[in-house]
Amino acid sequence: MNLIDRPAPPWQVDRWFNTPHAITLESLRGKVVVLEAFQMLCPGCVAHGLPQAARVHATFPHDQVAVIGLHTVFEHHAAMTPVALEAFLHEYRIAFPVGVDRPGTRGPIPQTMEAYAMRGTPTLLVIDAQGRLRHQHFGQVSDLVLGAQIASLVHEAEAFAASEETQSPPRADAGCDAKGCAIPG
Repeated sequence: MNLIDRPAPPWQVDRWFNTPHAITLESLRGKVVVLEAFQMLCPGCVAHGLPQAARVHATFPHDQVAVIGLHTVFEHHAAMTPVALEAFLHEYRIAFPVGVDRPGTRGPIPQTMEAYAMRGTPTLLVIDAQGRLRHQHFGQVSDLVLGAQIASLVHEAEAFAASEETQSPPRADAGCDAKGCAIPG
């Protein structure tokens, strides 16, 4: 497990599947984001990463948690085309949105994979509701650990939203104006 707290870099995605429009981190603000970076020919991705992402997608409310797949190909490029990916997503019944990581400009490592300094696939990223990367896991992570991380960030987002709602501007009839608030006297 790797605990982090920094702004999540934007995704560099060429194409999306399972969604009618492009998805950005900005469009997901207010939700916890679970991003599963995978390759369809990666045994760990097929056996563990994608099934876990599907469980998260089925478990958490979609208005609180967004699950995103990122097909990030750094090997076997000729075999992992968009046509093959589309068939793969259909056959494995992947229902959540999946983006195709933009190819690297300086070598085989795709751009989003490089921006997040991923070590390989599967990599699971957990981004909080304010768009900050909070956890990054390479390889397998237990459902219990991941579930606790997500639940904690959902609770944190709810607490933040509640505090925003209770912070209302001063009322003019309470002795407050644009210059400040006077003590009632």
